[in-house]
Amino acid sequence: MSKNRQSEPMAFDVTTLAADNPRYTSIPDKMFDVRKTFGLDIDMEAPGFSHEMTNVPEVDTAYQFDHDTTLALLAGFAFNRRVMIQGFHGTGKSSHIEQVAARLNWPCIRINLDSHVSRIDLLGKDMIVLKEGKQVTEWKEGLLPWAIQNPVALVFDEYDAGRPDVMFVIQRVLEADGRLTLLDQNQVIRPHPAFRLFATANTVGLGDTTGLYHGTHQLNQGQLDRWNIVTILNYLDHQDEVKIVNAKVEGLAAKDVDNMVKLADMTREGFKNGDLSTLMSPRSVISWGENYKIFKDRELAFRLSFLNKCDEMERPIIAEYYQRCFGVEL
Repeated sequence: MSKNRQSEPMAFDVTTLAADNPRYTSIPDKMFDVRKTFGLDIDMEAPGFSHEMTNVPEVDTAYQFDHDTTLALLAGFAFNRRVMIQGFHGTGKSSHIEQVAARLNWPCIRINLDSHVSRIDLLGKDMIVLKEGKQVTEWKEGLLPWAIQNPVALVFDEYDAGRPDVMFVIQRVLEADGRLTLLDQNQVIRPHPAFRLFATANTVGLGDTTGLYHGTHQLNQGQLDRWNIVTILNYLDHQDEVKIVNAKVEGLAAKDVDNMVKLADMTREGFKNGDLSTLMSPRSVISWGENYKIFKDRELAFRLSFLNKCDEMERPIIAEYYQRCFGVEL
């Protein structure tokens, strides 16, 4: 197989692969118009599945797609590019991947790379099982070998928080052919033609420089270089965020929602300027709106949803922001 052919979206001979493993038979069989499906003003089609598939995320009709991030992800799905999304918490990195997959009817599995995920968890291990009343040792494959052999978009969340030994397991899969060697089984696994790999990270691989994301690490630059596309997802425009909050939390006054998002914008600017160490994400605004409906008290809901999470020294600044937006003293 030539080098050029390895980079094509469906470069493997499905018939040959299926002879070794029946899971290799299902490949994308439908092209989706990007303009109609995602609302992007671009002439482009993306592959997906026309028939029912398991593990496909549910479509969120209120989701707002970011132009550059969506194009990056579509390139990942269409041309088998390894795509990493970097950005602050609450910007919708993971949900962006899921919502693209949902509209392409592409199965999507997420793994959170916290400090408890080990090589064994990813690759698999020998387990004692009962067969015909006898205890026998049987190999149980982990999620990584399973995903590689199936039409699945695998998402590594919190990629910059993964343990070094785990990251080196992933490194081989990032190569162009992406074959995975299981030393315990003397087996080399070839990736399914519709296997795709994505990652999300709060930092850009240089470690935590803001103090917000404890537990993240510097990434091996050789591994970081293997990601074909790295895109940055920022917070939404004001009006887009207002639309999402209105869709997620129905029944709130339009002026209240507008001011809630305005307050969130001010905390983000305060964070960028070094005045605050905590900011309001869209998730925080939605949580505030939901609590507002529960407690019927906007100020109480704000304290319970966000203010109580903030440094006591910074609360007067946030109270000033609140007064500017709502004309109320906290």
